[in-house]
Amino acid sequence: MSAGTASSDELSVSFEFFPPKTEAMEATLWDSIRRLEPLDPAFVSVTYGAGGSTRERTHRTVHRIVDETDIRPAAHLTCVSASRSEVDGVIRDYWSAGVRHIVALRGDPPQGLGEAYVPTKGGYANAAELAAGIRAVGDFEISVGCYPEQHPESPSLEHDLDLLKAKIDAGATRAITQFFFEPETFLRFRDRAVRAGISIPIVPGIMLQPNFKGLTRIAALCNTHIPNQMHQHFEGLDDDAATRQLVTAHLAAQLCSDLREAGVEDFHFYTLNRAELALSTCHLLGVKPRPALTEAAA
Repeated sequence: MSAGTASSDELSVSFEFFPPKTEAMEATLWDSIRRLEPLDPAFVSVTYGAGGSTRERTHRTVHRIVDETDIRPAAHLTCVSASRSEVDGVIRDYWSAGVRHIVALRGDPPQGLGEAYVPTKGGYANAAELAAGIRAVGDFEISVGCYPEQHPESPSLEHDLDLLKAKIDAGATRAITQFFFEPETFLRFRDRAVRAGISIPIVPGIMLQPNFKGLTRIAALCNTHIPNQMHQHFEGLDDDAATRQLVTAHLAAQLCSDLREAGVEDFHFYTLNRAELALSTCHLLGVKPRPALTEAAA
């Protein structure tokens, strides 16, 4: 391990989940939460669907994490399809339930990615306004999103950094990036942010998606570049799910290892509600279950 690289004991990991739609999906989600809990994540986040379509299921999942685990939940909250008073009510409800961390996002258009975003009449217009609204209700930890490869709707990376600074001025305490696949992408963005006077932690978001065809579709919508070498790694594996899992874990761990060489100590994993890839990747990084927590989760 080279100088300046964090040891596994210094690494901090967190995981993103989405609320389940069916009883079978709920069982899978809770199996994943129980398996990942012994890794002692800094927090786990629970998403909203497009257009706020999973609002109630998000609330139920977050409340259950509070009630049944020792994990710190971070509830996603968006500006979409809700008035300010409705959103403020959700924020107060989270505070009353013991939630102290919210991921404040503008949200995707109700029609889905790629469609024009129109602010909800009477609602928060953007993530900066939402962060200010959250801060007005309570002393929450507030995470916000950022794009290391320029937001699809943005005219420039400088504009993206201006928006991030506005979120920080409104109360944001952490930024989590959209997924990316080359360490230089994150490091260049981090350096730009530092030069722009941004000092809050910027945490790399690491995608764990073994369905490469699906990943390429999402990446195109998010303006995320997939390097040619990655295409080569997945070539010929359309009908080999097991090998795709191995390749995904290896590439994610390599990306994180390269970032560690540059001093990155925090990683946020997009789990797709499956524990296997997150466990494999963390194991390769030296992040393993703590015995006492493993016994408590059993």
